Amino acid sequence: MDNQVEKVYVVVGNDLQEGLGTLDWALRKWSGQTIRFVIVHVDNTPRDYVSTPFGRLPASYVNDEKLEIIRMCEQEKINKLLCKYKGFCGKGKSEVIKFKKTEEPMDKAIVGFISSHQVTKLVMGITLMKSSLWKTKSAISGSFYIYRNKPNFCEVYIICGGKLVLLREENDEEYMEDESGVMIAKMREKGTRKGWFGKMFVDSKHDSQGRIYPRGFSPNGEVNTDSDSTHDWWDEYAPQVESYFQWLSSSKLVEEEDEDNEEDDSATRFSPIGAANVEHISQDYKGCPNRIESLKAKIEEARKIIEGKRNETKGYLEGQLTAQSIISVCNRRVIELEDRIDEEINKNQVELKNNLEAAREQIYEVTSDIDESKSRLRSLLELQSELATKLQSSSLAKSHVEAQLESSMAAKTEIQREVEELRRQRVLLHRRIEFCKEREAIAATNPNSLERDDLDYCYREFTADEIRSATDNFSDLMRLKKRADQMNLYRGRVSQMAVVFDLQASLTTMSVEEFRAKMELLSQIRHQHLVKMIGACPELKCIVFEYMHNGCLQNTLFWIQRNPNCNKMNNKSIHWHARIRIAAEVSMGLSFLHLFEPRPIKHGEFNLSNVLLDQNLVAKITVSQLSECLDESELRSDIYAFGVVMLQLLTGREEDDGLVEEVRRAMEGGALNRILDATDGEWPLDLATEFARIALRCASNMELTMSTVMKEVEDVRRKAAELRGKKGFEMVAVGSKHCEEDDGDVPSSFFCPILREVMKNPHVAADGFSYEFEAIRDWFESGHDTSPMTNLRLEHKLTMPNQTLRSLIQDWLNNRSTSP
Repeated sequence: MDNQVEKVYVVVGNDLQEGLGTLDWALRKWSGQTIRFVIVHVDNTPRDYVSTPFGRLPASYVNDEKLEIIRMCEQEKINKLLCKYKGFCGKGKSEVIKFKKTEEPMDKAIVGFISSHQVTKLVMGITLMKSSLWKTKSAISGSFYIYRNKPNFCEVYIICGGKLVLLREENDEEYMEDESGVMIAKMREKGTRKGWFGKMFVDSKHDSQGRIYPRGFSPNGEVNTDSDSTHDWWDEYAPQVESYFQWLSSSKLVEEEDEDNEEDDSATRFSPIGAANVEHISQDYKGCPNRIESLKAKIEEARKIIEGKRNETKGYLEGQLTAQSIISVCNRRVIELEDRIDEEINKNQVELKNNLEAAREQIYEVTSDIDESKSRLRSLLELQSELATKLQSSSLAKSHVEAQLESSMAAKTEIQREVEELRRQRVLLHRRIEFCKEREAIAATNPNSLERDDLDYCYREFTADEIRSATDNFSDLMRLKKRADQMNLYRGRVSQMAVVFDLQASLTTMSVEEFRAKMELLSQIRHQHLVKMIGACPELKCIVFEYMHNGCLQNTLFWIQRNPNCNKMNNKSIHWHARIRIAAEVSMGLSFLHLFEPRPIKHGEFNLSNVLLDQNLVAKITVSQLSECLDESELRSDIYAFGVVMLQLLTGREEDDGLVEEVRRAMEGGALNRILDATDGEWPLDLATEFARIALRCASNMELTMSTVMKEVEDVRRKAAELRGKKGFEMVAVGSKHCEEDDGDVPSSFFCPILREVMKNPHVAADGFSYEFEAIRDWFESGHDTSPMTNLRLEHKLTMPNQTLRSLIQDWLNNRSTSP
């Protein structure tokens, strides 16, 4: 990665300020560019001398052990210096190379370094060339040597005082320019008293003898103080003082160059060879009078040299006066700054005292707050300890309570199962009580029946007038359904009990003896899952059955399919576990018929429409179509029909054509879950599979009895009940309001939820629903204190007449009676 980034080599020495100035110029020069700086450190400390508390001494004066310690200290200083250089460049932007000393001069060593490292850009300070080891060249002449002998691929940047200077050669003259092209220094011819002298700054001025002085002072040593009366007089003198210091710095370099030249001149003028020449000239003079003129010329030259020395001495004196003036100005500035500092100190002393006092008060307040906070903290820690102890005891108590809760939940589940079983037993017991009440009522109305030996199987005979009065003379409003003029069902009430009057066309062709015989057979059939016969009317050939509040299973099961736009109350479906229970109850009823003595009884027309549901969703089979069976093979049709009903409960399919084959293929392909009814909840797959297997066995030609099927279905029902107890399944009750086949145009809100007939005297109960007054009154008188719709406990048993609904029902009846 480093080979792809351009490098700039910056040569620095042991002078930290000079090195930082050179690095600062390089950083500003290439700011914003992807450049890696290489710091080339040149250690120009003479190795023959060491620094000691007694000054610089030759290295030979110090023993080897101390010399090694001194060298280590010097190396440590150099390492710290390099760390400062790298820190000034920034993290990750620079690397360091230590320049190794050689015996050759400094300028030649740098040229060799450029060639060996293929340096393309080199930045160095002009004062770097000063060294006690390399005196053959001065700082400026050494810079010119590097400039002339560097490779063509290298760009050299010379920095003086943090600014770039340019080296120029023209007409055998060497001079330096600043970046704006103004000459700031010029090289004189060699052999003169000074090697460098010229214009060091743009604003410098010359006197009549060619001497250069910085701007702001004159040769007579006086500094311009015209602006002394102004408020900021230092602003006028500051540039002059700065210019003078810069002039002094540049003069130091020139003097070093002159020292080398003067040494050569002195060696030439005052060498023994020169004295011999003078003695030779004296002898020649004695012997050769013709050379007097030559001697005079030399004397004249010596006079001119002496005159130059005098002028130079005068210039030094003038410079001394100027320096004294500058020192005076600086002293005045120092005094002024000291006065201002004292004034500022005195001015702020009171404020500082006030701030100090305020700080002390604040510290006191903070200390008080800290003490108070510590006290609170101690209290909180004590409280925390106490709470931790209570929390630990609470956790132990919680664990104990959780254990008790788990045992209580297990006991609750067991109790729920027992409650469910007790409810079932209660329903059965309630039915038996009703049966006994009805028998007593029949015995009371028909005293002759008491003389019969078979009183347990008696039934009540109704007169035609009683039937007509209960059905409002067979009003269409009381009709439940009509099926091809073969069956007419009417709803009514007898002795405050809701009943259904069944008028079959097949019964009208029977004689009175045949009708009585059939009624005797039906009165002997008593089972909790068979619709109970209340009585009969031989005159009208009418059978009276108990009323089933939730209608037939077919309407309930396919309610959503037939009425997709019905309200939410009527959109409740039968849950899967309720369907299993209904199948088990129906199997009990069919098994009772098939095992009836002295002869089995077949249904003959068993399907979903002949399975009715009471208000508790208990399934009962209609018995009006029953007949005695002479051959047990005739019972096979009931078993097959029961298998189809089970498949309809499983799949929710109303059409039974091809249903058996479809379920058989799904069972064989392991895709039973795809044909399950989605409206009855999520079937447990194992129960659904066992349920479907029993149904397919019933629908096949296998030799099965209804009692065997009943045991298998009852086993599935028991498993479903156990699963409900474990997982907390809740049975979704079906709404008691379902539209009958002939009630498609009747608003559902007009029906009484209990009687399922259009209300005549609607009353609002505490649950917000409207009921027929007599129906809700009988509901409360029978001991119920819950809502017939929500099964929730009611706050009270008061009812209010719903005049608005009654008016709407009356208007609807009037419009229906007048419509064609």
